[in-house]
Amino acid sequence: MASDPVAAAGGGNFAGQANVRVVVVGEAGTGKSSLIVAVATESFPENVPHVLPPTRLPSDYYPDRVPITIIDTSSRPEHKAKLIADCKAADVIVLTYACDRPSTLDRLSTYWLPELRRLEVKVPVLVVGCKLDLRDDPQQVSLDQVMAPIMQQFREIETCIECSALRQIQVQEVFYYAQKAVLHPTAPLFDQETQSLKPRCTRALKRIFILCDNDRDGALSDAELNNFQVRCFNAPLQPSEIVGVKRVVQEKIPEGVNDRGLTLTGFLFLHALFIERGRLETTWSVLRKFGYDNDLKLKDELLPTTFKLASDQMRG
Repeated sequence: MASDPVAAAGGGNFAGQANVRVVVVGEAGTGKSSLIVAVATESFPENVPHVLPPTRLPSDYYPDRVPITIIDTSSRPEHKAKLIADCKAADVIVLTYACDRPSTLDRLSTYWLPELRRLEVKVPVLVVGCKLDLRDDPQQVSLDQVMAPIMQQFREIETCIECSALRQIQVQEVFYYAQKAVLHPTAPLFDQETQSLKPRCTRALKRIFILCDNDRDGALSDAELNNFQVRCFNAPLQPSEIVGVKRVVQEKIPEGVNDRGLTLTGFLFLHALFIERGRLETTWSVLRKFGYDNDLKLKDELLPTTFKLASDQMRG
């Protein structure tokens, strides 16, 4: 926990993820291949083949230090079988439309997203508007307004972003967010509709809170908060940072802090705050450090006695 009010001082093990496989799909001519070349070479290609071979971004390309393999696809009918196989092998789908062709945006909800559901491709989807430099829209409506109804209908959409391969606008961000959707997914943790932690995430964090509450008084003292920080992020908290964490909580929910320290209510509030601010890596680092996988299930090697102690206290 650092001064934002809490920051991850280092990443987790990402549940053993050794590579992130990004599959780029969408209507013909929406800029899929140009986007891939632009991120790999940081330049705009004058001539690109119809479909690129697999493209690899090295592990040091983004801070999480996990390499990315990008798979280009064709939307031609004769390549349908290959497209399906690639989608089923994806860790995340980048679904493109062209900012200068509204019909390609319409096709997301009339064809592409229903088709991914029909194929039972259950991975995060990143919707990407390409060719931002070509859009001519004096009455420009915000991306949020355009995408809100689609995201309401298709909860698998992790985020939306617009970019320009020609102008190198938000090209690197596209694949950063794609990687983040795999390494630090929102869906297991947070319900976007209710803006609240999901029950399984709440149970996991409650167990972690109990394990860190060494004196069993229902609150994390300054010392216990510091131990928690060191265990999760290998870095201690300064006294001023502890004061800052508790102040942030107390301003929003007074019952989140008492005279003994940070309460369970306050602990859960902090994690909801991280997620709302896009800081999912903080909560995921905590969960993975305490033995949870990407489905929020405890790993088999967890000590049974530790699990039993926490389970007994949660029932009590």
